[in-house]
Amino acid sequence: MKTTKILYWVFTILFAFVMFGSSIPQVMLTADEIKGIHGLLGYPVYVIPFIGVAKMLGVIAILIPGFPRLKEWAYAGLTYDLIAATWSLYKVPNPQGPWYFMFLFLALAACAYIFYHKKLALPATA
Repeated sequence: MKTTKILYWVFTILFAFVMFGSSIPQVMLTADEIKGIHGLLGYPVYVIPFIGVAKMLGVIAILIPGFPRLKEWAYAGLTYDLIAATWSLYKVPNPQGPWYFMFLFLALAACAYIFYHKKLALPATA
């Protein structure tokens, strides 16, 4: 039981760190984000801060205690963001690096979500 809770928090904090860290340049609309998301992938510039704010709200939702339905939606939204980013990088030739490194982040999301449900299944006294 204790191991499940520890692994839940380890995976959740790592996942939150990755997602929150990637949202900061998007919210600030840095030149690198514009170059990558707009220039390389072709998404409109006005979408970039929206994605960043949505990721920040998702991270907050998975970190605060309670609100199980909100957490489910947050995990779904963050995972959808990662899947869309993986697909976009796959479909657009990227000379800056491979697209398949995104599977590491998807695996991290899966581990956080799996251990979230394992933690929910623990007895209330644990």
